[in-house]
Amino acid sequence: MASTLNVLPARHIQNLSDATALQHHWGYADRALPCTNDAGSCAYLDSVYHSHDLGMLHSGILWATIGGILFIWAIGRLICQPSERHRVTAFEKERPKSSNQHGKQRLWNACSSFGRRYLLPDCCRSIFGRSTRLQVLILAVLTGYLTIWTFVGITYKQWITPVKGMPGVYNTRTGLGPWADRVGVLAYALTPLSVMLSSRESLLSLLTGIPYQRFNFLHRWLGYIMLVQASLHTIGWCVVEMRLYQPQPQTGLEWIAQKYMIWGVIAMFLLTVIFVLSTPWAIRRTGYEFFRKSHYIVAMLYIGCCWGHWSQLDCYMISSLVLWLVDRGIRLVRTALIHYNYLSGSTMGFRSASAAVTYFPDAKNGDVVRLDFTQPQDPWGISAHFYLCFPQVSIWQAHPFTPCSLPGDSSEGQLHSYVLRAKGGATKALADLAATKTASSTREEGCLEVNVPTTPVILAGPYGGSIMNQLQPDTNVLCVAGGTGVTFVLPVLLKMVKDTAQSDRKIELVWVVRRSGDVAWVKAELDVLRQAEASHALKIRIFVTRECSASGGDDVMRDKISLSSSTEVLKTPSASESGCITIQSPAAIEDQSESRHPDLRSLVRDFVGSTVRGPTSVFASGPGGMLSDLREAVADCNSAKKVWTGNERFNVELISDDRLEW
Repeated sequence: MASTLNVLPARHIQNLSDATALQHHWGYADRALPCTNDAGSCAYLDSVYHSHDLGMLHSGILWATIGGILFIWAIGRLICQPSERHRVTAFEKERPKSSNQHGKQRLWNACSSFGRRYLLPDCCRSIFGRSTRLQVLILAVLTGYLTIWTFVGITYKQWITPVKGMPGVYNTRTGLGPWADRVGVLAYALTPLSVMLSSRESLLSLLTGIPYQRFNFLHRWLGYIMLVQASLHTIGWCVVEMRLYQPQPQTGLEWIAQKYMIWGVIAMFLLTVIFVLSTPWAIRRTGYEFFRKSHYIVAMLYIGCCWGHWSQLDCYMISSLVLWLVDRGIRLVRTALIHYNYLSGSTMGFRSASAAVTYFPDAKNGDVVRLDFTQPQDPWGISAHFYLCFPQVSIWQAHPFTPCSLPGDSSEGQLHSYVLRAKGGATKALADLAATKTASSTREEGCLEVNVPTTPVILAGPYGGSIMNQLQPDTNVLCVAGGTGVTFVLPVLLKMVKDTAQSDRKIELVWVVRRSGDVAWVKAELDVLRQAEASHALKIRIFVTRECSASGGDDVMRDKISLSSSTEVLKTPSASESGCITIQSPAAIEDQSESRHPDLRSLVRDFVGSTVRGPTSVFASGPGGMLSDLREAVADCNSAKKVWTGNERFNVELISDDRLEW
């Protein structure tokens, strides 16, 4: 026993040389029994180990709660799949539903409408940004839950104990040490959850059906909570070891020089670096790509330092590393499956897709590039997105884009079409490359050697399931898009006009662009929609915000004349037909900015008010301000009372490009 005791680190003034037994405590140092210290020290040790055991129990309850919620959620999705709940066949239309089924459906719809009414709008934008009240409510519940487990079971008492060999010198022992340990344990326990919330190949998405990007809000704020916990843990033990324990400064210097404390100081420093680099100020200064890469590296170093600081809780660190490595591994496998899944002659190997490049110069607002290519793969869900890597620009960057093309059953492969605006970094480099290739192709055309400019593309994905399964046959659809956000809503419209038309169903597209010539980005898709205007009662409205109407000046008129290829799509048979494409521009470019943009609240209210029957789904993609306005507009249109009485017209949901499925 003596040899075993000699290799154990001393903790909390335990007298290991006099111990006859060791009591194991999971996640903490073993306790030496019997306690041969003074009565106050022994009582303090009782409090320390009891508080720690409760802390481990609380972290277990925390994960049991998370697991229970995910289990119930997954079972609920399995039983009540949206595709099953909303699918209505012709036979079911003829067969009347039982009153029990009808009552359950009305209750579900009324509760959903009530939730959208009060939880969909933004909450405290100055603090939480463009986050919904639902997200903030979930964060508040989690914070309250953690606060309870932080303070429950701590012995709030003070012990004055003598220092051995130093008469007249006393230590002050309080519940501060056990409390600091508690917040540290909870910070460790939350680390795997933080990694899960940040994973692209998300287990949470698999269980809940919520796209991974919707967890970014909780990931960010959970990081803030962990930073506060780690800071309180550090401050608490600094007060204990550098002030309450005597003699000073000898005790404090011996404590900080220990190996586990050095790892702890480094971990706290790395966590602070993660916080600083994730602030909007730092991201603007260094760029998003630097933030993303540094975030990965520093986070993994932080987890390693936490492991070195307190190896007794390595289960949390190991699981965090495993989750991160699995996420990375699946990403590589998914990319390989896309680009290795076809034969070319007698050889098989990794090949990037060759995308045809169409360049739309716009020096004032940012150039726009369209990519079109065919890739042999299975069809993806409507409005799912892919991460695109452009090897000619950089092999270390991949950006998410939603294809505006409709996945199909072609034996040649799936058509991918993307529209992206050059902002900076990789997209700006791609636009410059497209401009160079286009100029070169134009010169070759003059020499009768026409070559369509192309660029290699590497895909990863798809991410996000289909958003069409939740639509009932009588669901009215309003699509609202700003700029290149039209790529999110176009597949929805293309799928609807491809299917059989439903009577009394309203379909409308509201697209806000800066110039009338911007419609050339998706001219082919708009041509398809034009052909289905009359049969599907489709209405398309385009709002121009940075270019005044023809009467506004000669310069604008010349711009419109030069856009003959794009303005063809705007020509309509007559305004009296049931379906038409209309374009609206401000009378003068000096108009106030607000007057150039459509009143989304009125648009949504008028659309819902003009429907004949059935609920309404609003599909939206665009700037943050547009989405915030739509959240408020959709919330105002919901009425649980009217839905409960059977008026489904006031059951309005919003589905945005960040998959806010309400």
